[in-house]
This record gives sequence, structure tokens and C-alpha cells, in this order.
Amino acid sequence: MKILLFGCNGQVGWELQRSLAALGELVAIDAAGEGDLRGDFSAPDAVAATVRAVQPDVIVNAAAYTAVDKAETDAATARLVNAATPCVIAREARSLGALLVHYSTDYVFDGSGDRPWQETDAAGPLNVYGATKLEGERLVLEGCPRAVVLRTSWVYGARGNNFAKTMVRLARDRDQLQVVDDQVGAPTGADLLADITAHLVRGIRGGAPWRGLFHAAAAGATSWHAYAQFVLHEVQRVGLSLRIGPDAVVPVPSSQYATAARRPLNSRLDTSRLREATGLVLPHWQAGVRRMLVEAYAGDRP
Repeated sequence: MKILLFGCNGQVGWELQRSLAALGELVAIDAAGEGDLRGDFSAPDAVAATVRAVQPDVIVNAAAYTAVDKAETDAATARLVNAATPCVIAREARSLGALLVHYSTDYVFDGSGDRPWQETDAAGPLNVYGATKLEGERLVLEGCPRAVVLRTSWVYGARGNNFAKTMVRLARDRDQLQVVDDQVGAPTGADLLADITAHLVRGIRGGAPWRGLFHAAAAGATSWHAYAQFVLHEVQRVGLSLRIGPDAVVPVPSSQYATAARRPLNSRLDTSRLREATGLVLPHWQAGVRRMLVEAYAGDRP
């Protein structure tokens, strides 16, 4: 089996290099490309040529435009990367008879209510980023009969920067942190998404009838404020010295922070369809965050 991975150096793409490598021959490409192979999603014709050159059995697209606020004034680029080029990939996948896995976001919803969103719920993105990801979902599913789209939320990776690491950095220097407490979702590890993807690819290649749209996120839910408190508690538990602890994280409403793009308040995702179809058990968000923090900071004890 030959697997073509786009966006290999992003948070999810980096973990996918690990999880997919055991399944077959992996061709992993970032925006800079590899030799004559191109992974720049601002050049859809070149991306299509790459698919034709590799002739993969499976395509996994972890490339995306994720600058949520910048997208408000750069809508054309966001749409090109998040919708138009994935549409081209779907067309090429269909021509090859290849399986296509694509990722989307909780930002396709308007964030109303307090129950977890299901795949069948009406979308209503509040910002350009969410609108382009929603369009990308539709184009991928319409363009490739063997496509799987995984919607997820609040993705973090051990590699590079993330919300948790930002909270730790700020807690070393400041006397207080203000974090919004009215946005709720499930922090989801890039490693978990990569493992889910590998399970799906292996199952589908083995004959499992998994197709279409699935919600994929860690179990449980939290606010950004409670998330920050958990992070500081955990790094203190492993012996990291901070200037402030969890009690110095002050809850504030989203309205106190002016951002170019509106964020949904309710980002809970109902993962029942994925769990029932595959038999997967999705761990609680705290387990993944705790492991990431131990790996990142256990060696930084004074």
C-alpha cells in the first residue's frame, strides 16, 4: 500500500508520519515539496500533478490554512487552501480509486446551545476559517466516494507551540493570567488523531465500510480557563517551578477579548458515530494533555 501524506510537518502531520509508516510505503510532503513533488496548496495544479505522479492507494490531507483571525482579511487564500485544493485532491483520488482522509473543525458550527454537536446538525460557521473548512468538507465528500472527513476540536501537539505551553510560559513571568471561561470543547492530541486515522485506513483497506463524516475528539469537555488551571496544576505536580499556580488564573468572558474572528462558545463534538462504527475507545482529554506535559517538562525540574 502506498500512502501520500500532505502537510507532514504540521501538528497532525508530524504524528501521522509515525502512525502511517507501519501501514505501507509513506510519501510525506510539506508545503516545500520533495524533489519534483509539490505540496504547496496555493498551487492546486501542482498538487494534482503530485497525486498523479505518486499514484497512491491512500491520500491523507493534513494541510490547512489555520490562521483564524488572518483569514478574515485573507479569505481568498483560506478558501484556496481549505476548499479549492482539497477539491482537486478529491477529484484525483476518485480518478485513482484511492481512499482520501481529510480533517475539519468544530468551527463549522455556530457554538449555540450546550449539547455536543452531531454530524447531522446544521452547520453555521461564525468566521471565514470555519466557512472555508465547511466548504472543503462538502467538496471532498462530493468529489470522492471513498472519502472520510474527521471533524475535531482544540488540537494540540507535543511538537511546537500550543495553548498549554503558552500557559506555562506565561505562568513563569506573570502575577496573573486571564483566560476565557465561556468557550467549551475537548483538547485533542494530534497523536490521538493520527492513531485514529491509521486505524481507519487499515480497517477500510481491509474491507470495513467506513465512509463519510465523523466527529473525532478526545472524551470529556472543558473551558479554556479550566484547561489552563489543569495545565498549571500538572506541571507543578511534576516539579516545575512557576511564579503562579492555578488559583491565579482568572476567568473572563469572550466579550472581554476583541478578535477579528468570532469563536464558537460550544465546541463539544458527539463522537458516538465514530466509536460505534469502529469500536474505538477515545480517552479523556486530561489523559493526553497530562502525558504531553510530562514529556515536555519532566526534565525541567530545578
